[in-house]
Amino acid sequence: MTTRTFHLRDAEEAMTILGEQDSHLRQMEADYGVKLILSQKPDSGALSLLVRGSPARVQKSGRFIRSRIESVRTTAREHPGRAHHITQAAPPLPHDAIVRAHNGRAVIPRTPNQKQYVEAIQNHELAFGIGPAGTGKTFLAVACALRALESRQVQRIILSRPVVEAGERLGFLPGDFLEKVNPYLRPLYDAFHCMIGPERFRAWREADIIEIVPLAYMRGRTFNDAFIVLDEAQNTTLSQIKMALTRLGEGSRMVVTGDITQTDLAEGTASGLVRVIDILKCVEGVAFHHLTEADVIRHPLVRKVIKAFAKWERGE
Repeated sequence: MTTRTFHLRDAEEAMTILGEQDSHLRQMEADYGVKLILSQKPDSGALSLLVRGSPARVQKSGRFIRSRIESVRTTAREHPGRAHHITQAAPPLPHDAIVRAHNGRAVIPRTPNQKQYVEAIQNHELAFGIGPAGTGKTFLAVACALRALESRQVQRIILSRPVVEAGERLGFLPGDFLEKVNPYLRPLYDAFHCMIGPERFRAWREADIIEIVPLAYMRGRTFNDAFIVLDEAQNTTLSQIKMALTRLGEGSRMVVTGDITQTDLAEGTASGLVRVIDILKCVEGVAFHHLTEADVIRHPLVRKVIKAFAKWERGE
């Protein structure tokens, strides 16, 4: 654990840097995985900002805080007759929004069924989102994970997907660990890039606020105070999904998503997601929510394609 101290000139400068009601302070803590403490000496009244965390996180956050202080002081020198500029807080979220994306747009469920899905996630420690492509089951799960992180209900987010069953084993792919799993986890990356931007996503990943754990690497671990998103669960076997579900630790919650109409498992291998629906259907605290083609938000043609395949599979 490392501590670094930044000295502030006055309360006005502290408010500019830390934000109204410490909004910027909380965001910096979330972005860099550190603890920020504003202290004041009782004799002189001098203000200091203490940064605590691992050496790497303190170093990264320290560079940002130093640049922020220099920017505020430069503004004060160039405009001596004007108070420090205080960044206006974003307008409050609409009542039905989950989070605000980095472009300022609110992430809101687009259909009544999607809204019920979000409510199921927020009201249950284990929720399943089952439906075809484009229904928002993964995107909304990521949004709920971010909301839980920003509201400090959890301390980190765990992303997982089965990767072996999709055709190639990790050892046969070039590059380091992250490069190998990147093709499998790209849809999850895309959701985070949309909501918090690629730069913050990389920073959180480096700080282990967001951890990428392929399903095969979850065995033996317990995740406390975490929001776990297990995506593409239709490609798990029963033993694999059982292993994943039993990784939940204290203060954690999990969302499992999948499309039971599309599996990459070997022919004759039953999908664990299909079987677990029946096994856990009466377990208190577990929610199953089904999304349909009516919830598809992608290109309008996607909904027509899904309907056509469903009709063909029914033999109509």
